[in-house]
Amino acid sequence: MPNITLEQAEAVLAGAKAAALELGKPFSFSVVDARGDLITMCKMDGSAWRTPYVSRGKARASACFGEPSGDLTERSTTPIMRAVMEVERGEFVPGQGALPIYMNGELIGAVGGSGGTAQEDEDCSRSGIGRVAGASASR
Repeated sequence: MPNITLEQAEAVLAGAKAAALELGKPFSFSVVDARGDLITMCKMDGSAWRTPYVSRGKARASACFGEPSGDLTERSTTPIMRAVMEVERGEFVPGQGALPIYMNGELIGAVGGSGGTAQEDEDCSRSGIGRVAGASASR
């Protein structure tokens, strides 16, 4: 399974932070590999204490299913999704704000944001993906 490199993850993080600065809001962002393991994370000055955990949980959910985390929200009450959330002990958040990262049609990771509205979290995440040549949020 191919994975995002640290260099690529740092570029995603830089792009997401730049988008957050344009909004004038403090966020936290997490970039995980295709398995959902953390590669890099940042908590911007002034962001709420909970935002790193939420950003990581959203990113993990997105990587686990290879879908935007917001697409998982409707399924969050199904037995399978509840079981996954239980097994992941709160480190799996099926709420809008994270996007999978694909390269050449293969999942390499995901980025999640927390600190703005759900749409702002997702928009900043998308801006981060745009910083990596050849990467996209869909296959």
